[in-house]
Amino acid sequence: MSVKATEQLHDEASGLDVRPSAEIAKLLAEAQIAAAISLRDATASICSGASAMAHTVRRGGVLHYVAAGSSGLMAASDALELGGTFSIPASQIRIHMAGGQPIGVEMPGGTEDETDELQAALRMLGPLDTVIAVSASGSTPYTIAAARIAQSRRATLIGVANNAGSQLLELADHPILLSTPPEVISGSTRMGAGTAQKIALNMLSTLMAVELGHVHDGMMVNLRADNTKLHERARGIVARIAGVAQARAVAALEISNGDVKTAILVAARDVTPDLARSLLKETGGHIRPALARLE
Repeated sequence: MSVKATEQLHDEASGLDVRPSAEIAKLLAEAQIAAAISLRDATASICSGASAMAHTVRRGGVLHYVAAGSSGLMAASDALELGGTFSIPASQIRIHMAGGQPIGVEMPGGTEDETDELQAALRMLGPLDTVIAVSASGSTPYTIAAARIAQSRRATLIGVANNAGSQLLELADHPILLSTPPEVISGSTRMGAGTAQKIALNMLSTLMAVELGHVHDGMMVNLRADNTKLHERARGIVARIAGVAQARAVAALEISNGDVKTAILVAARDVTPDLARSLLKETGGHIRPALARLE
């Protein structure tokens, strides 16, 4: 039986424990860089997966992130950022992590083999939804069980794995293979594999947001300003895109109930919030064509 890529020994692992710390540190850094570079071969599948996610959000479906262990932490970190960064409603996001999300300092371990609760957790899963399943090996029982449920419910399945030909990738509608090199610490997929997964998930959600019109000239125009820093950022975004002074941006945000996209149109074209919202609905939430219609 061939050894999975994620379980193979790194070419430079021999004698690792007796090398100088600086040498080990350099090797670890280079391994992380190599893991990140693996994303270059996965961009096409990441793009198709992101479009599926955008389609789900647009139709009112739910994004289900499913994983175990370190992969679960990567999936959860991406899911938890979608509300604040892009204002994706909490009702459209679910996190399913084997054993539940850690609340202390210990990570659930054996629970990745326990799949009994998945049927109940995914009982509302349907054709409008997308499952983002992540597993370094591509064969984690918890993740594979969720993938099979997704198939049976006709939900869209995005599979992210680090082993070619793995079961998860074969099941997925949008298979994303992250061909990361063997880990410096063999099997410790929280390292290179986890780094690549984190990048892939960030790419998926960011590309989804771009497609939904939540990004304009590299700015998060659908952010949820719920603290001082984000209020300042929202004000700066409105002022920059609308080409107005900070005071006008603040006024536009106030009459737009803090909605950044609406405030941009209000400040830039001196329209009512109602008209701005109507135009944004017509343009699928994209600011550029809405601004163009008001010229």
